[in-house]
Amino acid sequence: MSQKYDITMKNIFSDMTDDIMSYFLGLQYTKIDELNIEFARIERRDSDMIFKCTTDKGNVAVHIEFQSENDGKMPYRMLRYSMEIMEKHNLLPYQIVLYIGKDNVKMANSLSYDFGEQNTLDYKYRIINVGNIKYTDVVGTDYYDLYSLLPLMDQNRREKEGEKYLERCVEAIKDIPLDINKKKDITFKAEILSGIVFKREVIEKVFSEVVRMFRIEESETYKMIIEKGIEKGIEKGIEKGIEKGEKEKSIKIAKKLLEEGMDIDKIAKITELAKEEIKKLIN
Repeated sequence: MSQKYDITMKNIFSDMTDDIMSYFLGLQYTKIDELNIEFARIERRDSDMIFKCTTDKGNVAVHIEFQSENDGKMPYRMLRYSMEIMEKHNLLPYQIVLYIGKDNVKMANSLSYDFGEQNTLDYKYRIINVGNIKYTDVVGTDYYDLYSLLPLMDQNRREKEGEKYLERCVEAIKDIPLDINKKKDITFKAEILSGIVFKREVIEKVFSEVVRMFRIEESETYKMIIEKGIEKGIEKGIEKGIEKGEKEKSIKIAKKLLEEGMDIDKIAKITELAKEEIKKLIN
């Protein structure tokens, strides 16, 4: 039996945006407001992250898309999003695709054609491959929210060291000079994201001790995902990383949701436990 938590990229990355924009984008900016745009006319999906920011080039819309798989249609998507942003907010978009997939990037970052001076297109955006970021470039900095991404970084070292690399990431998170609650959130996100590149049994082996130590189920991110993110859609790739096969974990989560007053039918859907099993937990 498998258990799946339905969450969105926003649930995972919402606390990381300042560090992402400062570290990956290298922008000198002041964040003004978050722009929640639903591209209804395009693909009926929400953008991942769009912020109105003040930069040295004036007010812009910083648009970040998180991608866990290669998508040959990505340039077309990004161009459509660009036009939608400009139309709705009258802001020039600064667009980035943050690629967190296992494979090498195979997506184009541009669209162009030339039918003469009066009919041309030259459109480009940035693609940042997290796998190209070195472990040592982040560990030791104060971009602590980015430690959740460590399991996806340093692709060559990660593939060479395997499980030992993941252990190294967990140790780095344990050593962060932050309070325990913040460490819980960072650890939980790192465990989820690890599923994109590591096998489930390796993740559970490496994270088991720190999960018990930090009591991850008490983290605010864990609660948010369980309580609020259940009915959201999940990006492919991450879904594989948060499948939990052990029945005891399903029962544990069912108990927690019962305590919080959630309907039994919904709990059954989330945990894939039979309703009869859940009713027994009440007694």
